[in-house]
Parts: sequence; structure tokens; C-alpha cells
Amino acid sequence: MKTFIAAYSGVLRGTGSSILSALQDLFSVTWLNRSKVEKQLQVISVLQWVLSFLVLGVACSAILMYTFCTDCWLIAVLYFTWLVFDWNTPKKGGRRSQWVRNWAVWRYFRDYFPIQLVKTHNLLTSRNYIFGYHPHGIMGLGAFCNFSTEATEVSKKFPGIRPYLATLAGNFRMPVLREYLMSGGICPVNRDTIDYLLSKNGSGNAIIIVVGGAAESLSSMPGKNAVTLRNRKGFVKLALRHGADLVPIYSFGENEVYKQVIFEEGSWGRWVQKKFQKYIGFAPCIFHGRGLFSSDTWGLVPYSKPITTVVGEPITIPKLEHPTQQDIDLYHAMYMEALVKLFDQHKTKFGLPETEVLEVN
Repeated sequence: MKTFIAAYSGVLRGTGSSILSALQDLFSVTWLNRSKVEKQLQVISVLQWVLSFLVLGVACSAILMYTFCTDCWLIAVLYFTWLVFDWNTPKKGGRRSQWVRNWAVWRYFRDYFPIQLVKTHNLLTSRNYIFGYHPHGIMGLGAFCNFSTEATEVSKKFPGIRPYLATLAGNFRMPVLREYLMSGGICPVNRDTIDYLLSKNGSGNAIIIVVGGAAESLSSMPGKNAVTLRNRKGFVKLALRHGADLVPIYSFGENEVYKQVIFEEGSWGRWVQKKFQKYIGFAPCIFHGRGLFSSDTWGLVPYSKPITTVVGEPITIPKLEHPTQQDIDLYHAMYMEALVKLFDQHKTKFGLPETEVLEVN
């Protein structure tokens, strides 16, 4: 109020300099502060994705079923009919939209944390790739921003490479959510999809797999750098069958944006999580971030912590139609070594001490 009165008094003085000064004072009023408006837009952009991730599929399914019971039932019938014919589209890489990937909302999303993509080596467009993304975190926010949008200019940093972020196949059974995911270049993480993209979609494809999956998300917590990898070898076998090079990725800060309740092994909470993971494919986490209007309250908005995703050096993989267990173990060991090396080379650049060790489980 005092700022507004000062601005009004300046106008009454009548001189050009006083008017200019008054306008500057007027636009410094809190509700017109540009930086605060941008911060709120960043918060909203992040929240819309979090809510889409958590409830969009279920909400749209419920709305569509309700529509069957209304005068608009024909709309629901037409959508379901089209869905039947379009059912296998996600398995063939989906329908990415450069328009959606370049939405301004993703730049606000990027700047909220902020999120950065670091390139260490060039990638040949004549090859296909499997990117191993670590760690999972609660929602894999760095993976989404870097590879399902153009906010960090992934297409400019890796020209000629088409990234496909792989996620749970169940998401593509949800109406509307499946369209939203496919528009960003997201596809199901199953063998049929990966086989298609690596054998029938030309070269220059990069499939991003969050290797640790649900099991890794259960140990996600601030200050912890741990990956679930030692017994995850399926992605190596796929790479060998198709001759797709493996690329390790470590995302510094991914575990910092949410806090969660960690259930001890043997507790009822961990038992429930493992049952969900076994039969449904994901493990429910009890987590929280900050509130919508204040960082001092709890809510679903992640904490504003930097996420830096470092893409490592590709490991050349031969094409073996029937790889032996010895072959798989050899290249899996090479991959683990490359990931640890990548972590050690970059950890001090992003706020970790030299003594920090990557825990490989």
C-alpha cells in the first residue's frame, strides 16, 4: 500500500522524471513482480505434470465410463471403437508431436528445479541405443523433462537421435493419458516395443529405460546415491540381440526432490509395496514435497532442487542373435563399471564430496 501511495504522489508532482519514477514504483508492487509470477507459473507447470502422472488416467477412465450413462454416450462409443483400432500404436513408438514437446510449459517445468542435460560424447545416427537412466527417484522427473520434451534441447545436443522414454505398459491402457504420453515420445517398456524400435524403425533410435524401476524408487531419499542394477540384466540381453549400444546416464539430484517414508525390510509396509510391485508393476510410495503456495508446507509439488542429467560414453555392443549368459554378464559388468566411472568423474561438479560412493545394489 505504501508503494502505491508513493507512486501516486510521484504522478502528482507532474515532471517527466517523477512520472517515470512513479511507474517504476508501481510495477514493483508485489502482485506485479515478474519474477514471482514466473515462479508461480513454474510451480503450476510442475504440478500439472505430477497430477497427470498420478490421476489423469484414472480420472479419464471414470469420466468415460460415466459418459456411457449420459446422453453423450455416442462420444464414449466412438472413442472406445477408435481405441480398439489404435491399441497397438504405443508398441510401435506411438505418435510423438514436436508441437507438444516444444510447449512453453516445459520450459517453466525445466526452470523450476532447474533441470540440465549434459552431453559428454557424440552419438552416431547410424546406430541404435539403449540409454540406462539412473536413479529412478520417485517420478523420474529428470528423465521426463530431458527426453520427452525439448526443454533441454535434446534434439539439438544429439542431432538425428530420436529418444523414446519407456514406462509402464499399463499407462497406455488408460484413455487420454495414453495420448498425452505418446505425444511426448513415451512408449511401453516391454519386449515387443523395444524389439520393434530397434529392428523395424531404422537407426538413430534411443530407448531410455529406467533400469532400477519400482524397486529402486523404494529407496529414493535425499542424500542417497544408490542404484538397483546388479541383477538387472534384461536390458543388456536386448542390446546384444539387436546390436544396440548401451549408454549409461546418471541424474544428479533426482533423489533430492521428494521425501518419502522408507519402510524397513520385513515390515508390513514393505510387504505391501513388494506385493504391488510383483502383481501390478509399480510400488506405492508414501512421499511428499512442498505445498502449492508455500515451501514450508507439505504437498505434491517437488522441492526445487537442481537435477543434472549426464549422458555418458556409449559402449559398443555386438549383435548376437542368441547371446549366452557369459556374453550378458561380460557386457553387464562393463556397463556397471562405466556407470560408476561416470558418477565419479562428475560428482564433485554437482555438489557431492570426493568421498561420495555410488552404491550399486
